[in-house]
Amino acid sequence: MAKTEILLETGTNELEILEFYIDLPESEDGPEERCHFGVNVAKVMQVIESPQLEHPESAEHPCFMGTIPLRNHILPVLDLAVWLGMERKQNKYDIVIVTEFSQTVSGFQVSGVTEIHRVGWQQVLSPDKFMSSFDDSCIVGIVEREDRFIQLLDLESILADLDPTLGGDFDAPSAIATEAYNALVCDDSPTIRAMLEKSLGKANFRHTILHNGEQAQKALKQIKTVAKQENRPIRDFVEIVISDIEMPLMDGFSLAKWIREDPDLQDLPIILYSSIITNELRHKGESVGADDQISKPDLHLLPEKAIKLIERKNTQ
Repeated sequence: MAKTEILLETGTNELEILEFYIDLPESEDGPEERCHFGVNVAKVMQVIESPQLEHPESAEHPCFMGTIPLRNHILPVLDLAVWLGMERKQNKYDIVIVTEFSQTVSGFQVSGVTEIHRVGWQQVLSPDKFMSSFDDSCIVGIVEREDRFIQLLDLESILADLDPTLGGDFDAPSAIATEAYNALVCDDSPTIRAMLEKSLGKANFRHTILHNGEQAQKALKQIKTVAKQENRPIRDFVEIVISDIEMPLMDGFSLAKWIREDPDLQDLPIILYSSIITNELRHKGESVGADDQISKPDLHLLPEKAIKLIERKNTQ
């Protein structure tokens, strides 16, 4: 199945997810079981039949199954069930979901795929509300369908776990602010939140880090209320908004659009980032008023970009 180009209107707070599954064999704990997962269609390059690789004994991680050639790439194939700590039922025809994000092409072996769903981000429920047998850092949301729950995986955290260098060097910030600036940050990935907290802290930012655009919207409304009560400017409380694009409940595009339409907040600098900053996504970001957009592999440059935007705004 080739990658599908799906054009969603900017700011509609929607996404497309490819649903796939991992089959678990019958065991002493119970009968065969099918676990359902999802990934953003925009990250899917292709779905292919598994070449039936075998785990090499020399591999550093047990989920690594080897490499395969595809188009102009030599891509690693990872057994997703192994990384999740599951025992996958051996089927005659497994498949590999080939993804492209964070400037990296990878393959994830699973049991099969079902269909593509268009859902609103407000339909993506927080994983905190559900019990999961997996590490909660790799599940960023839950989508409910007729008879099943689809768990949305944070594939970035999986790759970062396997190769910590993918996110860049966060130990040495790209710039350090001469005074402490106030940043409001939102990201649904615990891995990315931890990286940004470390990076911005070392760059002399006071930061509030939230989990999604809806939380950020509530925080900004509260800031507006306090600022009016105390007759103080908004920038006494927040000087820049930094947001992931893909988040449950409210995505980064919708958050940016809401900020630009609010007369009290519309002048706030906004940086959006994603693992997939294509020309189309960059155009969408510009259409909702983002001042800058960067890809996740370049997040180590975030302090420098944020400082420049704040200082430029302060001189206007």
